[in-house]
Amino acid sequence: MSRIAQFQLLLFALLGGLVPAGAQELFPLHATNSAVRVVVLQGENLLDAYLPNEARVDAAFNRGLTFFTRTTSVSEAWRSLVATNDTVGIKVFSTPGPLSGTRPAVVAAIVRGLLAAGQPPGQIVIWDRRAGDLRAAGFFSLGRALGVRVAGAAEEGYDTNSFYLPDSPVTGQLVWGDLEFGQTNKDFSLGKKSFVSKLVSRQMTKIISVAPLINETTAGVCGHFFSLGLGSIDNTRRFENDAERLAVALPEIDALPVIGDRVVLHVTDALLGQYEGGPAGYLQFSTVRNELWFGRDPVALDTLALKELMIERRLFGAPPMPTNFGIYTNAVLLQLGVNDPSRIQIEKIR
Repeated sequence: MSRIAQFQLLLFALLGGLVPAGAQELFPLHATNSAVRVVVLQGENLLDAYLPNEARVDAAFNRGLTFFTRTTSVSEAWRSLVATNDTVGIKVFSTPGPLSGTRPAVVAAIVRGLLAAGQPPGQIVIWDRRAGDLRAAGFFSLGRALGVRVAGAAEEGYDTNSFYLPDSPVTGQLVWGDLEFGQTNKDFSLGKKSFVSKLVSRQMTKIISVAPLINETTAGVCGHFFSLGLGSIDNTRRFENDAERLAVALPEIDALPVIGDRVVLHVTDALLGQYEGGPAGYLQFSTVRNELWFGRDPVALDTLALKELMIERRLFGAPPMPTNFGIYTNAVLLQLGVNDPSRIQIEKIR
């Protein structure tokens, strides 16, 4: 079956159609028959001229969190996810900046909730791949205001004992910041591994992934797989611009116990939806949605994100964009989640 035909079948399924006979192998089901929950909090006036209203965002986030965790208070909700002896890393995607990337107001709601639940401020860290992006997006200022740490994975260095090595290794062109950059090796083995940041492997015990609803050329969406996978490791250039390699690498990186097993909550920051131009921020290609999505399944959340961005492009007459469904079919094969729309239980609340 051609890749165009595969795309058409998957698009048809994502938009609610029946799956044609013989197409099931394109999106294999999760090993269990149970549905996964995704809670979509639909707020009102969470943005004012694209700037988040912190009080409204805080209240909306807490309502969505308690509903998702089926608890009666914010503190109880957080205690159901993390313990006070955990070091909690809040993974953001800061490259597009404060308006189009993960919004500091959403992260502030998380930090305030954790602090109120008794989490020591020294055991909360807001992080992304590069400190420069975090600073430009306003997260260092937020960290100072709330008394928590902010750190770049690259600046913390990489762990020689924790790495990703594909079954069919591809040598990457190492750049400054990669662990093996500047080394020489006659057997050409350098650049075949992607090392996990020490920030992830040695410092945090639980991770909360907060990804914006914004498109990305190679992955289709800057979702939880893209943000967490490429944010946790070095030597990523060999995957970033190759859709087929990326489709294999991202699920396998997320499947590393030191990364994926530590994620306790995925939040999609859908206050805005940007359907074109990502990962750079372009407000002219964005729609105000006033939504926050909560789930434990990154496959389900990213699949929903792909669907919603497709709908936005269609509504605004934008040209189709590449959509890397291979990431999610491979993720299902690794039993990382569900991408069958009929098995994603979406609960909308206001």
